[in-house]
Amino acid sequence: MLAAGPAGCGYTRPGAGAAVEVLPGGDTGTQRPYRAFGKVYRPLASARGYRAEGVASWYGPDFHGRRTANGETYDMHALTAAHRTLPMGTRVRVVNLDNGRSVVVRINDRGPFVRGRIIDLSYAAARKLGMIGPGTARVRIEALAPAGPAPGRGGVTTAGGGPKAPPVSTPSPAAGPGRVFYVQVATFQDRAKARKLQAELAATFRGVEVVALRRDGATFYRVQVLAATTLEGAKQFESQLARMGYEAAFVVRR
Repeated sequence: MLAAGPAGCGYTRPGAGAAVEVLPGGDTGTQRPYRAFGKVYRPLASARGYRAEGVASWYGPDFHGRRTANGETYDMHALTAAHRTLPMGTRVRVVNLDNGRSVVVRINDRGPFVRGRIIDLSYAAARKLGMIGPGTARVRIEALAPAGPAPGRGGVTTAGGGPKAPPVSTPSPAAGPGRVFYVQVATFQDRAKARKLQAELAATFRGVEVVALRRDGATFYRVQVLAATTLEGAKQFESQLARMGYEAAFVVRR
């Protein structure tokens, strides 16, 4: 895990005791080259086509609540990971080559800086892969193409970090009332948690909403993403979100 700091400054990776220096360059934000343990790393301009095999490790309680390299707060229970050069926000499928389990994670940190290791997974991701006990595992990692609810709606990685969706057209009003489909990703009673998930999804998708529902004296906050004008298209988007780790997602019509 790499502690966040102002671009152009030196800072320390928690627990490593080694200064990590962000170097000057033409890129901005998390795309700047940096030096760790005497070696210079240059983040990739694009994750397209990236595949690799090697050893994965994981980090958990010792880093929970600290800041990551892209400025987020590390949550050991979220499906995230650290990589030395993939652009921030890249979603990566990780397959445990020993047991066949897989998980999709989002890159939000830098590391690992241990020789022979290619990715540092969150506790939640490591648990899904069955590698908590061993601590490491042989894995294959593959960057996923930026995704969206319909062709042409994929996010594009910017120099500033995470993927952002380009402008897209919303479902046509000609489809008629009640013919717009959303995918509901999660429901919370904590509004702040719903807003957090909304922000995470909005980095990739357009049309992410928090819809409040009052029932039996309690308020529930439903996080929904604009999907399609047809049930078939919405079901395809539902499956896509499930592959990205949102396994409880389901289609709703509004």
